Amino acid sequence: MGSKIQVKAGNVLIGGGAPVSIQSMLNVPSTDIEGSVRQAKQLEEAGCQIIRAAIPDMDAVRLIPALKEAVSVPIVADIHFNYKLALEACAAGVDKIRINPGNIGSDDRVKAVADACKQRGIPIRIGVNSGSLEKEILAKYGHPTPQALCDSALYHASLLEKFDFNDIVLSMKSSTVSTMIQAYELASQQCDYPLHLGVTEAGTERMGIIKSAAGIGSLLLHGVGDTIRVSLTADPVREVYAAQDILKALDLSQGGVQFVSCPTCGRTRIDLVKIAGEVEERLRGCDKNIKVAVMGCVVNGPGEAKEADIGIAGGDGCGLVFKKGEVICKVPEAELVDALMKEIDKM
Repeated sequence: MGSKIQVKAGNVLIGGGAPVSIQSMLNVPSTDIEGSVRQAKQLEEAGCQIIRAAIPDMDAVRLIPALKEAVSVPIVADIHFNYKLALEACAAGVDKIRINPGNIGSDDRVKAVADACKQRGIPIRIGVNSGSLEKEILAKYGHPTPQALCDSALYHASLLEKFDFNDIVLSMKSSTVSTMIQAYELASQQCDYPLHLGVTEAGTERMGIIKSAAGIGSLLLHGVGDTIRVSLTADPVREVYAAQDILKALDLSQGGVQFVSCPTCGRTRIDLVKIAGEVEERLRGCDKNIKVAVMGCVVNGPGEAKEADIGIAGGDGCGLVFKKGEVICKVPEAELVDALMKEIDKM
């Protein structure tokens, strides 16, 4: 799975066979340090493994030590154009820099950033997307094709390689899923750097999750990708949950609950939609490596879900709790979720 080269951001390994890591980004104004710290803590609690923060000016550099003190996950400084911000972020103790070397000016500026990062063991993520391609590359391909995105990322990497800097992560995001998939496939064939996967500007939560699952999921299934960010026009905590769910769906997550539930049918006599939602929410923080099933009827429930470690199946105003397909008790509908959680607590 993933790249041959491995980099280290703080305490997280990226690439080289390391588990796929989950990223998100603060969306509180960079001037609001207290709010940024609060949100970073929420993201860490939700299971985010790498947190990125926009550093648009020198004032925002103050965010870095505040975040480093508040959370133990690596902090990434998101920087555009101004190489001095990158140098200040390094000095402030940031764990990773996101910057495109081709946008910061002359070779001596690129060398200054590369040297500062090398000295402190800070990797650099190069992030290109369909809206930021160089004029020459656009002229060559006509529009943001997958090869254009890949060429742009490798061009930026070459500027760092010139100064013997190779702790690089690449991303080639597009809001078009098929373009994004093909760009990352090309990059995986043309370089050994770790790849940060994402569909940019994916949209609001519903469509954003669908596009991200399609793009990120298909690449991970084919062994492409080392770290992921689900971009949603929503609370960043929802991005983390969505990323976790994508990894679980692909059997790539490190432990935790696998949740299955049936789509319901005319045999269903309990409010399964409500019950399934409640069970899923109550299991959100559970780190037990178990499979939990919520099924609509007792006819098929225990049988269809016998692969599950534990589950419930609805009856007429009541339901069964079962383990490995064997019924262990029958309870009224109102007590079903509590009975299930009680059994899970014993496991």
